[in-house]
Amino acid sequence: MRVNSISGWQLRVIGKPLPWASFVFVGVFLLLSCSSAFVCAQRGSEQTTTPLTLEQKVERLTAAMTQAQAQIEADQKQLLELRQQLQALQKEIAEQKTAPTPASQAEIANSYTAKDSSSESDALNEIREQQAIEDSQIATLDMTKVETESKYPLKVSGLLLFNAFVNTRQVDIAASPAYALDGSGSTGLSLRQTMLGLDARGPHLFGATSHADLRVDFFAYGAQSNYAASGVMRLRTAHAKLNWQNTEAFVELDRTILEPNAPSSLVAVGQPELAWAGNLWSWNPQIGVSHQFALSDVSRLKAQAALIDTSDPQPLGYSPTSSPASQTELSRWPGTEARIAFQHGDNGVGPEIGAGGYFSPHRTVEGDRFDAWAGTVDLRLPLNRQFEITANAYRGQALAGLGGGGYVNYLYQTIRSNEIARALSDVGGWAQLKARMGQRVEINTGYGTDNPFAKEIHSATLSYSGLARNRSFFSNAIFSPNAYLLFSLEYRRLWSNFNTGPTQFSDVIGIGAGYRF
Repeated sequence: MRVNSISGWQLRVIGKPLPWASFVFVGVFLLLSCSSAFVCAQRGSEQTTTPLTLEQKVERLTAAMTQAQAQIEADQKQLLELRQQLQALQKEIAEQKTAPTPASQAEIANSYTAKDSSSESDALNEIREQQAIEDSQIATLDMTKVETESKYPLKVSGLLLFNAFVNTRQVDIAASPAYALDGSGSTGLSLRQTMLGLDARGPHLFGATSHADLRVDFFAYGAQSNYAASGVMRLRTAHAKLNWQNTEAFVELDRTILEPNAPSSLVAVGQPELAWAGNLWSWNPQIGVSHQFALSDVSRLKAQAALIDTSDPQPLGYSPTSSPASQTELSRWPGTEARIAFQHGDNGVGPEIGAGGYFSPHRTVEGDRFDAWAGTVDLRLPLNRQFEITANAYRGQALAGLGGGGYVNYLYQTIRSNEIARALSDVGGWAQLKARMGQRVEINTGYGTDNPFAKEIHSATLSYSGLARNRSFFSNAIFSPNAYLLFSLEYRRLWSNFNTGPTQFSDVIGIGAGYRF
């Protein structure tokens, strides 16, 4: 720009005059620009200092959390990749360690080439010996396997039971007595209470699983009631069952369904504890059905019904020479029994209370008829984890076939010059308290009594040959150091009354040792 002269409020630019209005316009433009910039800066400052709302804060926190979560996921993915790389590296190192080096391979080759014929012979003998051992083990497994014709599983089990006994007075059977007699005592050892068992699982039928088992022992005394064999081996119990979810059909030789509980003993096995003293223990053939009705998740009703063929009791000291038809069989009608019970908790463990009934027509060899019947109640009551009470009571008549009534079903009475057979009434029961001292020791204490009606006994026309009353008390401790060994010490007291004479008693001390297999 060339300025020639300044005069008369005029400027010349490149030879042309510039008016003062132009200066005014430029100044106003600059002033307005500065004002706009100041206003914009002030508004920006106001917007910056204005506090954020709650929604804006939430949005910003959410965005930050999303960004952090994405970063965490990326870090986790990277960490997983690093772990995989580390595992692969460790595997590669392990393979390198286990792989023989060229030097070791050379040593192995040298060692094999250095072996002579004698070392090769030793290696061959060792292989043959190992093969012989394996063949022997396979042969042993083949011998111990029990194979049935049906090819279904069969398990053999048992209890090898040794017991020593001391009886202070004479008893019916020294090794496992039920009542006392007038006479001197006895001491001895026995293995005849040893038991063997077979358990089998069979095919499915009508949607039910099948199962069968039987138990035998070597306690067959000819003088003892309900012992069909006069030799050594005796069939104790047998069962065949079809099991559905809530229903069971069964055929069995066992105690009556009216007596689901049993006293605990390792010494009294040939004759169960409290036999003929309130425990209806006799094993009889039965066929029946059982069904459970659910009341809740842990409570249910169990109903049972069966036909039963009771055996005839044998008079005290009588040795049978034949096996005639029983009084039940002579009547041409089987006995019937039924029981209903309330159960709570696990089956066989929780509390249970039941009531039952029994009826069976009888006929004597002479043609006289009478009926046997009974009403029963039973209880299993766990008090806590250590203590449990079990009990059973009954009232009826002609109960000798079930293990009560003093071995007598009926007696003859004279009514209006006629001698008739009349069923003998009976009442009895037993109770036991069990205390578990941990998992290996239990202590049992119980008492039982069987009491035929004295009035009916005294009114009998012929002499009464049975027990007028029989009571028994026992207490034992059973120790099981493991699943296979059992040891027991027991004390028992017997009180036996006959039709005439004083009460006979005997103290019984027994020691038992068993090996379960």
